[in-house]
Order: sequence, then structure tokens, then C-alpha cells
Amino acid sequence: MLFSSPLFLFFVLPPTLLLYVLAPRVLKNTALLVASLLFYAWGEPVAVLVVLASALLDYALGPRVERPGREGERWLALGVCANLLLLFVYKYADFLLDTVQPLARPILGPLPHLNLALPLGVSFIVFEKITYLVDLRRGESRRARSLRDYLLFVFFFPKVLAGPIIKYHEIDDALRDRRADWDDRAWGLLRFLWGLARKVLIADVCGQVADRAFDPANAPIGFAGAWIGVLAFTVQIYFDFAGYSDMALGLARIFGFRLRENFAHPYGATSFTEFWKRWHISLTTWIRSYLYIPLGGNRRGPARTYLNLWLCFLLSGLWHGAAWTFVLWGAWHGAFMVLDRQSWWKWTGKLPSPLRVAGTLALVMIGWAIFRSHGLPQLGQVLGAMARPGLEGQFLAVRAHEATAMAIGLIAALIAATPWVKDLTARASAIPAARAAASLAIVLLGVLAIAKALTTTFNPFLYFRF
Repeated sequence: MLFSSPLFLFFVLPPTLLLYVLAPRVLKNTALLVASLLFYAWGEPVAVLVVLASALLDYALGPRVERPGREGERWLALGVCANLLLLFVYKYADFLLDTVQPLARPILGPLPHLNLALPLGVSFIVFEKITYLVDLRRGESRRARSLRDYLLFVFFFPKVLAGPIIKYHEIDDALRDRRADWDDRAWGLLRFLWGLARKVLIADVCGQVADRAFDPANAPIGFAGAWIGVLAFTVQIYFDFAGYSDMALGLARIFGFRLRENFAHPYGATSFTEFWKRWHISLTTWIRSYLYIPLGGNRRGPARTYLNLWLCFLLSGLWHGAAWTFVLWGAWHGAFMVLDRQSWWKWTGKLPSPLRVAGTLALVMIGWAIFRSHGLPQLGQVLGAMARPGLEGQFLAVRAHEATAMAIGLIAALIAATPWVKDLTARASAIPAARAAASLAIVLLGVLAIAKALTTTFNPFLYFRF
């Protein structure tokens, strides 16, 4: 169920808010849990039972994971493996069968596939569930006060579909006791409307161009069409994912939860290291805490540091999707993260900041071409077209409103990252009239986005598939 769909906006969110407001304080978590389970079950009526069973196992393992010595470590290993098994079966089993099919077919014949529907947000949910067990073992988190609170942590509907990835101890206090005043609700509503506008007015429009550019039926594509398509996807994925995060943070704030920010103007980054400090921040911090550091981090010499970095981003690519294009995308980013630690960073550091931003963005866009391609054959065609100026191909029509959305999105993403805009924003926030004008503008954009959502077809969030 999309946050931008009329079903959610008019028939799900209002009664949920009403139920929550009317519920006594001691039952507010229960009301939110019921709403969250119904929200998840609407899209995945069977998978919700699977995820629920997995969450019950985590909760039962909690006290055992805290036991001293090797006994606690064994229970932790069981919990982590159970979560990874859930992710593997639903997301990677068929990918593995496809990979070994050419070798196994002469001996075993065609291998049967599971063809299981991917549970909504399973990658995000599994990572969060692992953090709960690991943090219990490390002593960084308290055990959930009740099964209800733990299930609400897992299924909380604002973040269940595409994050941000949160740790239990980050919302533990709010689960135990919280208050949402009218300032919180006003902030949450404005943040939700801002995200809705970014999703509907920019991302969905740019997505129409990207879909045509990467449609195999439109091949072969020329140099201009390839770069236009990649540019459209570059704007689309940022405004789509960041827009969802805005809506998730806004909804959570309305209910009294303050989730961590997930984006910080990533297209203004001057290096890949900076890009990953600004893009999908919750995933980057998860990888650092639960993968990079346990692998040894930077404590075992330069060679091991580079290997750990590259492996982390290789696995990050695989986490995004069960396809070789995602693996290559992770390897691409991992390679430049390693280069950032070497002479590449020292050389590029001497360039003017605008050139470093442009260079990093161009390389990120090549990565998005890898990410968006349907498979390796199409990837070869797209990258080949991008590398051959003057190459002619199928004409890629771009309508006026699509070109406008692409231009506004790219310019806004770049300008918003500049120091003078941050300074201007800080100054304006101290002026009541400026705050009122900004709020009115956001409300108008939100109303326009709702009106557009009522007249357009289904446009899912890109990260639903992950």
C-alpha cells in the first residue's frame, strides 16, 4: 500500500490517527501495533505470518542471547542465522538456482524454483531484527519490555517498507513513554507532505523517462538517450527514496517517534566516502557497525582495510537485489571507496569543489546505470552507448513537464547541498513570517501532489523490491 495512494491517504491514515488519538495512553502501542499488522497484511497476507513467526523467535531468544560465555554466543548465532535464512529463502534462493542451472542441468535436469513472493521490506526488517539480538549481546540495548513493544518495533508501519533501518535502543524510550504535542504533529504533517510532493511531482515524472530509456523494446539506444535515461533515473531514485524517508519520518513524528535522518543531500558529495555519509545513512551505519568492524575494520593494515571495504559494498549491492547487476553496482562503489583511501582522494582533493562534485556525480550516475539495467546484456548496451558520443539510436522522447521535473530535481538536489543554502535556511527558520511562508508552500505542494496522485496510475516506491 503506497503512502501516496488515495486508499492510504483517505481511508487508512485518518482512521489510524483517530484510533491512536482516542486510545488511552496504556493502549497507544497496542493501537499502533494493530494498525501496523493490518497495514502489512494488506499487501502480504501470508508473509505477515512468516515475519511474525520470525519475530516471535527473536523475542524468545532475547534472554538466552544475554547469557554469559559461549552459551549466549550460540543462541546469538542461531538467531542471526535464522534471520539470514529467512532473507535467503525469499530473496536469493531462486537467484542461486539460476546461477547454478547451467552446471546442474546436464546432471540433474532443470532445477525447480521456489517462486516465492518477496515479503514487503524484508531486507530492512531482517537487518533491524539482527541489530536487536546483536545489541543485546553487546550490552548496548535493553531487552524489549514486552512482546507487544518488540512487534511494534518490527512492524511499525511508517518505516516497515523501506526504512530507515533503526536500532531497538533508538526507540526504546519512546516505546516505553512518549508524548506528541501539536508542534510534533505539525512538523510531522509538513514533513509527510514534503515527501509526498518529492515522490509524486518529481520522482514519478522522471521515472516515466527512465522506464522508456531502459525498456528493452526501445533498444538500441543512442548516446543522448542513454545519458538522458540515466539522468532521469538519477533524479528519480533520489527523490523517490528520500521522499519516502520524509513521509516515514513525518508519520513517525505524528505518533511521537523521532527516527533518524536517512539522507543529507548526497548529490553534493565531493567523493564516494562523502556520498555514503549522505546517502541511505542508516544502511551505511549498519554496515559499519555490524559488518565492517566485525571483519576487522581498519585495524589489520591497509590491505585488509581495502578488502573489508570492498567486501562490505559488494554485499551491500547483493542486499539491494538478487541479480548480478546489483553485485556489480556494489563492486563499483566498493572500488571507489578503496580509491578514496588511496591516491585518488589526494589527487582529486586538489581540484575545485564544483569539479569534485561533478566528477563524483558522473561516476555515481554510471553506477545508477548498472543498478537500473535489467541484466548484463542491457548493461553492456547502455554503458557502450554512454561511452560513444554521437552514437545514434532509438529516439527518446522527453515531454516538457518531464524535462522540467528532471531539471528542477537535479538543480534542487545540487543547490540544497551548498553551504549558503544551509545558512539561508538557518536564518529563515528564525523568522516567523518565513517559517509560515515555507509551511504554506509545502502545504500547497502537498495538495498538488495529492491531486496528481488521484489521477495517475500505480507508481510503487523503488525500494519496495528490496
